[in-house]
Amino acid sequence: MPGLIRLALLILFLTGAAAGPAFGAPPKEAQKYERELIRTARYVWGMDAPIRVMAAQIHQESRWIATAKSPFAEGLAQFTPDTAIWISGVYPDELGQSDPYNPSWALRALARYDLWIYQRIAAATPCERWAFTLAAYNGGLGWISKDKALAKGAGADPMRWWGSVEKYTRRAAWAKKENRDYPYKILIVHQPIYMAWGPGIDCSYVRRR
Repeated sequence: MPGLIRLALLILFLTGAAAGPAFGAPPKEAQKYERELIRTARYVWGMDAPIRVMAAQIHQESRWIATAKSPFAEGLAQFTPDTAIWISGVYPDELGQSDPYNPSWALRALARYDLWIYQRIAAATPCERWAFTLAAYNGGLGWISKDKALAKGAGADPMRWWGSVEKYTRRAAWAKKENRDYPYKILIVHQPIYMAWGPGIDCSYVRRR
């Protein structure tokens, strides 16, 4: 009997290890922004805001480093200068002047931009809709419209991202890889890390790569 118990415990341990990110913890840099992100997300999206998705998005964009800078983008939410100026112009009373290195501005702008895109996307399920939204955040809403049209023309379902629209684009190979990895990493890989932060989006039907 003890041998069977040990075997059962070993199987449980290995099964848990295989689950990966669900057993991870948010990086320490995220802790000081947790309350503000929750408050901001609920203000913009309502009390059922998908907080875990936006937390995972910041994780992917900057690993919660407010001073993060890439060749084209800046701050927690990694806005390009042009997009930062544009979103500030769309919500001038709320965002004021663009300030991507200000964490409060970045969190509010990310939540607003996500919602702006989300409201312009049609999809089969909330998970599909968020996948489209995140791909648009990364590469532009115009590309999503083009990719949907390509998918439809090829006989694929334009209302589904996973296994459908994600396969179709005329972007350069490097841009396609980055853009297609972006929703996957946020919704499938990083989202479980923030389970304790609040509501998220169920993407359990998406097969892990």
